[in-house]
Amino acid sequence: MAGIEEVAGLDPKQFLGIPLALMGAALLAFGAQYQSRGLNKVERLVGASAGSGLSLRHVLGLLRRPSWVSGTLLLGLAVAFQIGSLALSPIIIVQPIGVVGLVITSILNSRMSGVRLDKRVRVSVSLAVLGIVAFVSIAAFTATDRPVTDAKLTTILITFAVVLAVALTAFVLLRHHRVALLYIVGAGVLYGFVATFAKAVIGRLQQGEFETLTWLCVAALVVGALLGMVFVQNAYSSGPPDLVVAGLTVIDPIIAVLIGIVVLGEAANAPLWAVFAFIASGALAVVGVVGLAKFHPQTGASALDAPGEDAAADPASDPA
Repeated sequence: MAGIEEVAGLDPKQFLGIPLALMGAALLAFGAQYQSRGLNKVERLVGASAGSGLSLRHVLGLLRRPSWVSGTLLLGLAVAFQIGSLALSPIIIVQPIGVVGLVITSILNSRMSGVRLDKRVRVSVSLAVLGIVAFVSIAAFTATDRPVTDAKLTTILITFAVVLAVALTAFVLLRHHRVALLYIVGAGVLYGFVATFAKAVIGRLQQGEFETLTWLCVAALVVGALLGMVFVQNAYSSGPPDLVVAGLTVIDPIIAVLIGIVVLGEAANAPLWAVFAFIASGALAVVGVVGLAKFHPQTGASALDAPGEDAAADPASDPA
């Protein structure tokens, strides 16, 4: 009954964030596909994998690839739509909707690369989507926006500092190992904080408060976005784009939602059954991502391993 009572108190405009989040998810799917193809093309031209880090030659090559630049622009638009959705709705409602991008990317990558996805991969995608859909459905009727206080911002910033240190250490120690899931989880966690910082900054602006702590959030947002982008590019080198998108649309919202629930208090009025449902649906989504990483036929493969196949699939191989 508590969930029904909460629905009655929701501002209808909060639901307007959902279509914006859906549009952002679609743009994310196409952007990731084109970025992945552009990076694979550059790896072949440079003759070196980007799995252990982007070199200057990689970066310069990417800036000259139409497919990578187009993908980056699409991802920029996806971020714009995401920010718009966060301005209208609680983070635990709109952030998980990005999982729609996983479905789109899986279909796109299968068609463009000619790689058939077997039953285990399809089941993994279905589990990830089902878990997130259940999560959003529950959150839509139990979540509320809460004021972003100084104490909440401080907690988020301290937690991010710890996560940033761990991410940098893991990258330095393990970057020579072609482990796609490492980069994907790292990017998902970082972008989860980026979304949280974006929501926090928007909340402070709406509250008419913009001081030192808010500026620190802006700085943390930029740092997290840049490092997350590095993780994503490395992930493209050792994993398919649908696996990368899986991390960004499942791990990202789980982190953002945990912060939204634990720190921002967006689910403070949720009934006890909803809390258990959040845990169960989140776990189901994670199982789907792990399964996708384990069973996807392109996991661990590099464009350097099969240049002919990728070249045939990449329209960016023309002089343009």
